Amino acid sequence: MNSGLLNRSISVLLFLFLLIAGLYYAKDFFVPLALAGILSMLFLPLVKKMEARGINRAIAILLCVLIILSLVAGITWLISWQIGNFAEDTAKLQQQLVKLGERIKDFAQKSLGINKKTQQAIIDKQGSSTGETAGKVGLAIVDSVSSILINFILVMVYFFLLIYLRAHIKKFILKLVKEPQKPNAEKIIYDASKVGQQYLGGLAMMIFFLWIMYSIGFSIAGVKYAIFFAILCGLLEIVPFVGNLTGTLLTSLMAVSQGAGSGVLIGVLITYGLVQFIQTYILEPLVVGAQVNINPLFTIIAIVLGEMIWGVPGMVLAIPLTGIIKIICDHVEPLKPYGYLIGSEPKPRKKPKWMERIKK
Repeated sequence: MNSGLLNRSISVLLFLFLLIAGLYYAKDFFVPLALAGILSMLFLPLVKKMEARGINRAIAILLCVLIILSLVAGITWLISWQIGNFAEDTAKLQQQLVKLGERIKDFAQKSLGINKKTQQAIIDKQGSSTGETAGKVGLAIVDSVSSILINFILVMVYFFLLIYLRAHIKKFILKLVKEPQKPNAEKIIYDASKVGQQYLGGLAMMIFFLWIMYSIGFSIAGVKYAIFFAILCGLLEIVPFVGNLTGTLLTSLMAVSQGAGSGVLIGVLITYGLVQFIQTYILEPLVVGAQVNINPLFTIIAIVLGEMIWGVPGMVLAIPLTGIIKIICDHVEPLKPYGYLIGSEPKPRKKPKWMERIKK
């Protein structure tokens, strides 16, 4: 009995090791496919509505592709517009950065005992090594941009084909299971697609509301380029826990480099606290809800593991993919304990009437 349990444990560990290694080394193949799969779940209801009104399936999918392209172009234009304003104040920003650098040097000399000559020598050494690799950095940037464009085109192609061939793919999955298990398999497919739709749709709405709230808060606080930092903080919300803190930290650091006083920093922190309160107690219950019922421990584990395997795309895909894995575990008898482990304890509670009214 013990030897059988040991062999089973070794088999599971070996399977997980091979799975993670395969996902890591084949990330160039899996990442665009996974992104397209999640996007297809989000836009599937819209495609079905257009098909019900007599629109050809291919045309309906192409209209969804145009919607995605319009959203990406709009966000890119907003960011480029704000970066263009940055360029106008480059000289002032450099002066503020020089002053900030002098303050850091004074602090290092007084607190750490490192004199300014030693500090300058370290900076000069780093500067020379940086200058030697400037060309390589430029080539790396060009290579990254071209890679992003190629992957984006690939995602759109996968997106089109996954929705267009959805019936064929569903029949293939059902052919893999025995006849008595087909209703359960259909339930898994339906629930998994529903999680992707509700999570991503709710997340998109929440990011839009965060843009508005951060824009108002940062503008009142006196942050320069408030819209840019609002967009940044909202987009970083795609990565739970880490994103909002990173965005607020970057906003604070940029405000300091622009010569902002303590009042602006306090305003940024107050804005962050208020937005987090509204997000946690109002937006998430109303907009996102509890579609992805994963406990905080496995949420963090999924994000860290996603970053290790697939980088930034892995962090973005970690939550919806973990939610889909949980649904599969919940519907397959031998895997139910793992679904329970990943999930959080159900909290049966009735929403207040005022919340229902706001939602309507």
